[in-house]
Amino acid sequence: MTDWVRVYAEGVAAVAALVTTLTDDELTTAVPATPAWTVHDVVAHLAGTAVDATTDQMDGAPGAAWTQRQVEERRDAEVAELVAELRGTLPSMTPVIEASQPPRLVWNLVVHLTDLTEALGRPAPAPELWQPVLAALRDLVPEPLRGADDYELFRVLFSRRSRAQVAALAGGAPIGDVGVFGGRDDDQPRAAAG
Repeated sequence: MTDWVRVYAEGVAAVAALVTTLTDDELTTAVPATPAWTVHDVVAHLAGTAVDATTDQMDGAPGAAWTQRQVEERRDAEVAELVAELRGTLPSMTPVIEASQPPRLVWNLVVHLTDLTEALGRPAPAPELWQPVLAALRDLVPEPLRGADDYELFRVLFSRRSRAQVAALAGGAPIGDVGVFGGRDDDQPRAAAG
């Protein structure tokens, strides 16, 4: 059985390690998987989600207004403040994660971590972070995609590949919209080799 609390904590550590070394220009990089947000905005969303989940401010979750409020409330925060806020919620997140089935808050963090690495042209996060998420959702993978690379399947399942990219992974087989957030037409960056 997956230890989702551990996955979440390791994901928080990976986000912190990535973003605390970024330049101001890198923090303003657009994140194509979340086209209205920058790197800073994604980190603000992650911090806001953790705070909201641990203080029971879930009205409107996971809707656009809820997530945008998180970003707007943290618009002027330094990335170090966002990381401290995210880390500070770790003890309170344990019971929230343990009570959540499926553990969507963990999945949200891991998906957005990979959004960040791809937007910045960095290697994919450690497989120990995203493979458990894929394993939990593997039954949703349509037959034409079952031979595709596991990392790519993980990204497809969260609508992080365009319809054209998904069709290419399926060897051109007609597949329809696969991802949990529907199909998309904008090709997405891929993680750097590493």
